[in-house]
Amino acid sequence: MTVSPSSRAVRQYSTTSDNLTARIALHAFGTNSQDWYSWLAERLPLAGRVLEVGAGTGKLWRHVDHLARGLRLTLTDFSPAMCEQLRLVPNAEVQRCDAAALPFRDAGFDTVIANHMLYHLDNPDTALREFARVLRPGGRLAVAVNGHDHLSELNAIGPAIGRPDATVGAYNNDFTAETGPERVGRHFTDVTVEPYPCDLAVPAAEPLLAYLASVVDEPLTSDQRAAAREHIQTRIDTAGAFRIRKHTVLITATNAAS
Repeated sequence: MTVSPSSRAVRQYSTTSDNLTARIALHAFGTNSQDWYSWLAERLPLAGRVLEVGAGTGKLWRHVDHLARGLRLTLTDFSPAMCEQLRLVPNAEVQRCDAAALPFRDAGFDTVIANHMLYHLDNPDTALREFARVLRPGGRLAVAVNGHDHLSELNAIGPAIGRPDATVGAYNNDFTAETGPERVGRHFTDVTVEPYPCDLAVPAAEPLLAYLASVVDEPLTSDQRAAAREHIQTRIDTAGAFRIRKHTVLITATNAAS
């Protein structure tokens, strides 16, 4: 049976934020001294009325002092579990909604942010049209997305232990770092792309095993978990860490709609 990106996202995120939290935790082992959220925060075109779509646990806003900047912040997610987390962000309006049908008026925002979420949608172009609709003319869009080779060494573990479903992004759509700029350019102007320079060097097996456990619907068997641990530990013993390539970019653009 074919699993759509959106139905997969519902299974992964609707009732819990634990899977997302496990995945974010792995990136603490990044080789860039500046973590993703801090790097992203410095580059976001933040002004006035800001909408983050698919905001997850709201971790970005621990790195951006929206109150000090005088931002009027609106956060959305389709997941009730995520919205519970988002309501902890001070003075933010939180709306549970579909990214492809935003419940906001035309031209109501100065900035729209979509951080690692467009690949979870069945039709990302529908969401991009919605982003353009709710942005004012001249408003700015920021989209973060991964390349097709993102975390390739991690993706190799599942097939090696007989669990090809334990693969990051296996159910995502085709919106990637490679295809994203052109697709954003169908709806926006002044498209720019900046890569985030970072890989992972994980010194122990447990964070990787936790990540794999967050990906699968059916838990790994004890034999599969043992095989994964052996695969990982061999790499660590040889290289000093389990090294994983990352491929993440920030796409920014301007809304030319009038």
